[in-house]
This record gives sequence, structure tokens and C-alpha cells, in this order.
Amino acid sequence: MSDRTIQHAGFTIERRYRAAPERVFAAWADPAAKARWFEGPEDWDAGPHELDFREGGSESGSGGPKGGPTHRFRAIYWEVVPNERIVYTYELLIDQVRSSVSLVTVELKPDGEGTRLTLTEHGAFFDGLEDPDLRRDGTGSLLDALARELERDP
Repeated sequence: MSDRTIQHAGFTIERRYRAAPERVFAAWADPAAKARWFEGPEDWDAGPHELDFREGGSESGSGGPKGGPTHRFRAIYWEVVPNERIVYTYELLIDQVRSSVSLVTVELKPDGEGTRLTLTEHGAFFDGLEDPDLRRDGTGSLLDALARELERDP
């Protein structure tokens, strides 16, 4: 019998962007835009990124600190409602070992001349390989990078 464990954790992050929902949605949907903001920390090496943004489509990417380990992200999009909602599941692997599986919803609501984004993630974290609090912090950093992407000239 092994000592394998599973930890369930979830979080919700809200952000307000000074861009219309159509522009925020486009930053998720456009492969070039998403590749600019959806990446690891600056000191990480980035691998290839592929995005097929549609219901039933997939996304994959990899990267990690110089010298390893390699983190791989593989997602499936279950619902894509333009300018309103994105629902996907994903797994994260660290050097080919699955460390977590999550369900994510992204909701976009008009907020004045901008957008209120609400991201909710429910995850199953395996064998102590990841800290759910660090996942929440990393996701927050990605949403901050999305803000920088939205500040670029359209």
C-alpha cells in the first residue's frame, strides 16, 4: 500500500481591467496574445505553446526553471461563450508526473468601460507535489500579466 495523498483546494480571484470584455476575451483566444502573457516567471525557460481555442479544443505549454524540473500544462476547453465565459480543465505535470488536475471558470462582465474578470479554480493536488496557495499566487501573477497585455496597443 502506498502513502499517496490528495488535497482538494479551490480559490477565486477577481480583477478589473480597463478594457472591454471583447478585448479581454481576445487576449485568451488569440494564440500570439496568450503566449505573451500566459507563461512562467521571467527566470524560467519557456517551451512551445499551442492553443486551439474553441469548445473541444486544447491548449498545451511547458517551461520551468533553468536546469529543471519541466512543468507541462495540458488543457481541454469545455465551454467558450464569446466575451462572457470560458470553462476548461487542465492537468499540470512536473517532469512527466501529474501533480494536479483542475476545473477553471473564467467569467467576464462589463464594468463601466472595463471588465470584471472572475476566475474560479477547483483543484485536486496529488502527493504533496504542489502547494495550492502557490497555485493561487501563480494564477494571480498570470492575471497581472494579462493586465500588462491589455495595456499594449490593440
